[in-house]
Amino acid sequence: MTPLFSQTPLFSHEIPGGAAWSVSIRAGRTLTLTTTGDGANVSTLVFAADRLDRMNLPDTLKAQMTARILPPVVLMSDRGLALASVIASSVDWHDALCGFTRAADLDRFTPTDYQHDRNSWHRSARELFLVELAKYGMGEADLHGTVNFFSKVTSSLDPLCSLSFQSNASVVGDHVTLRAEQDLLIVLATTPHPLDQSPTFDPAGVRADVGIADPWDDADPSATFRAESARALEQTRKAFA
Repeated sequence: MTPLFSQTPLFSHEIPGGAAWSVSIRAGRTLTLTTTGDGANVSTLVFAADRLDRMNLPDTLKAQMTARILPPVVLMSDRGLALASVIASSVDWHDALCGFTRAADLDRFTPTDYQHDRNSWHRSARELFLVELAKYGMGEADLHGTVNFFSKVTSSLDPLCSLSFQSNASVVGDHVTLRAEQDLLIVLATTPHPLDQSPTFDPAGVRADVGIADPWDDADPSATFRAESARALEQTRKAFA
């Protein structure tokens, strides 16, 4: 199952570890994230370009009977529309359960601030997201559940079904590709996973490549994955025809 998409990116952007970036993606284009270090984590928010919809992970997971993100899952909105489809991935598990880091998650590291550390100072995904969202007139109310690309979290066998973070679930060169099913705003933060207890703050970066995808049809893996996936794609096609 290897969907076809542009191998020559329209443009690329390097996101260092511990940073954030946002990008507007037109329908029919792809966003490929490629890790530039081992153990990367990319916390990701997804909005419809008109801001009427945003990614709804509980519905995404429930409708497609999965507890993780992998091809050919469709990322669905609050209204059940398709925002983006995961069309390729070199790893078979991207976390969608644990959310993003807050300032308190970084308390165990050496105190840091911009005055002393400049661009190397430590910030949580929440802090970075709010900076990026402010550029679009958005704020705290627009935060929602994230996909943590390249991170793997599994449930334990204890009575509480505790979640366990799997360190180094990805290595340098791993990649994942999203196909935008409508015009989108995507916000990324290359910060540690909230369950990552590494003693050092050294998050890996990623390269983001924007390309062009082939249009999907009824034989597309995302359209044949589940009836709910096909319905979300078809509803989106009708809404934006």
